[in-house]
Amino acid sequence: MAGCLTWIHFGDLHVDDADGYEGLTRFRALVALARAQLGGMVDFAVLPGDNANHGTGEQYAGIADAMTGLELPWHVLAGDHDFEPGDLTAMRAITTRMAPYAETIAGYRCLFLDIVSAGKGGPDFRIAPDQRTWIERELSTAAVAGEPVAVFMHAYPGDLRDDPDGIAGLFAAHRVAFVDTGHTHYNELLNDGRVVYGATRSIGQIEEGTAGTAHGFSIVTLDHGVPSWRFQAIDDPWPLVQITSPVDRRLITDPVRPDNVPGAAFDVRAKIFGTAPCARLQIDDFADIAMTRVAGVPGMWTATVHGIADGLHRLTVRSGAGEDGIDVLVRDAGPRPKRNPPVALGRDVNAVGAWSERGIDGAQRGPNKNGLDW
Repeated sequence: MAGCLTWIHFGDLHVDDADGYEGLTRFRALVALARAQLGGMVDFAVLPGDNANHGTGEQYAGIADAMTGLELPWHVLAGDHDFEPGDLTAMRAITTRMAPYAETIAGYRCLFLDIVSAGKGGPDFRIAPDQRTWIERELSTAAVAGEPVAVFMHAYPGDLRDDPDGIAGLFAAHRVAFVDTGHTHYNELLNDGRVVYGATRSIGQIEEGTAGTAHGFSIVTLDHGVPSWRFQAIDDPWPLVQITSPVDRRLITDPVRPDNVPGAAFDVRAKIFGTAPCARLQIDDFADIAMTRVAGVPGMWTATVHGIADGLHRLTVRSGAGEDGIDVLVRDAGPRPKRNPPVALGRDVNAVGAWSERGIDGAQRGPNKNGLDW
């Protein structure tokens, strides 16, 4: 049975000499920060595409050099900017594995997709028929093996030119645990009622936050299939605290599961990145509870709570200067929430909106929505 899977996501780099390689400078600083704070607590790192702004060898050479600063497995996707030369030959400087491919990591089946090379360049995102068949086969194989699935692709299914509803429908039918994307340039979480999607702010082309402090990375954890996502900016305090179970009410996809909608007694789990001598849990305004370390899961802490009344409750975990909070819906005596029919699967109309604790301002400022003409 799958346990805990954690990865670090570095948003679209857009490395380019036109801005004095500012995106590369930021990337190097974030790699150094991740190396100092996340050692042993992360399974791999992701570059979601639009790595080299014009897909040139010089741009990739700088990225490849910066990547050596983080001693983790890397998974690299292609974006429309990587495909600007008309092929992905130059991108091989930063990866030996070209999508699509699948790998089982910590009990999760991870699918890495190619949505650019079947198109005609630019944001002409498509999935070739043979890859569509491969995705269906991989999802079915994972279901038989009992492996939860995480999907990695450059953009949301809703951005595909061909059959976006079909691809998102596949993810929903197979209960994919999380879909991780780039492309938007802004932080965002979607919940279409079946699948949670996350997009991370661009490193090279930033339109959110305060100049000089807005670049960062996201940390994504799947804890027995429960997704948690948060953004850590370069100047945010450490340790980084991430409540991994139960799930926040905004990310409920299956109200029957006790880690989505718990009863009166349940376990709270939190992963703490950085130095954490202790961790404490607070429920609403009551006195806090000491948490204990979970053996065999680096950085994971837990506490069991009892006698929680039905309704919405605030859970907060603190460790040093770090803090995380979620809103949890409890149903013990009362009926479970109804699960409505899905609408617009894999599309950003299902965005959860502003969530400041997660680094999401909800403004959708980016060149693909309401941002600058990069």
